[in-house]
Amino acid sequence: MEAVEQAPALAAPARPRRSLRLTPEAVSWLQVGPLAFILIVFFALPTLLFLVVSFFDYDRVGIYPAFMLDNYREVLTTPATLRVYLSSLKFAFIVWGVTLLLGFSIAHFLVFHVRSGAVRTILFLLCAIPFWTSGIIRTIAWIPFLGRNGAFNQGLMELHLIDRPLDFLLFSPFAVCVTYVHLFTLLMIGPIANSMAKIDPALLEAARDAGASRWRTMVDVVIPLSKTGIALGSILVFTQVMGDFFVVKQMSGGQSASIVSALATEIQAMQYPPAAASAMLLVLFVAIMVAGMMRVVDVRQELVR
Repeated sequence: MEAVEQAPALAAPARPRRSLRLTPEAVSWLQVGPLAFILIVFFALPTLLFLVVSFFDYDRVGIYPAFMLDNYREVLTTPATLRVYLSSLKFAFIVWGVTLLLGFSIAHFLVFHVRSGAVRTILFLLCAIPFWTSGIIRTIAWIPFLGRNGAFNQGLMELHLIDRPLDFLLFSPFAVCVTYVHLFTLLMIGPIANSMAKIDPALLEAARDAGASRWRTMVDVVIPLSKTGIALGSILVFTQVMGDFFVVKQMSGGQSASIVSALATEIQAMQYPPAAASAMLLVLFVAIMVAGMMRVVDVRQELVR
């Protein structure tokens, strides 16, 4: 009996269980790891490949490893290429200006003039309804509307506002800009509305009590506090227009060209080094534009707030 009673006392004490605890640095790396992997595999490595190929030599048979600047010199000195870049920039700045005006006005109305949150959500969803369909379908839908015998011309003729159909509505720079504005205005509305929703209404009341007019309140209060949304929306619209070629191809009727359409033509002709050089210049140019916007507005600091 004594041996039995002493057995529990002689038993070894239980060892405490060790739980696996990660350091904060390890947790941060695990959180950013999947995104970093995607960016490296699908963006950094292809960009590095384009950069290397852009210095290669080529002929009708294939491409050959080399280090030459002729591809960049050809892109930067060819008049046709310069016209394509200027055409893309023209579309980008026109569309940016129109979408900024429309996006700011619509966002201001939704945030400051619609009192009901449910009504505001419904109106914003109505703005987003076109995005429920493919961008290709939304682009092609403008062709029967803007054509010589389209709905718009027929309506103007029935109202006796014009005697004959307007020719500039379709297959022209006007059609390209209209389609771009239709496609990308929501990209400007969303960020601006998000920034305006963070503005304290007491600031607007204080400005009005101080005797500021609506214009002064807009310039001195609303626009400065909405600069983050304006910068983000501008980046989204600008990069989308510079990287598109389908809209220009379909809506201009071949009368205008974009940088990406020129890249597609070079790729179809198997001129891969010049195409890679053009792609690198496009990436560099867009990066400079985005960096300039980021210098004006510290988007990261504003988002942390």
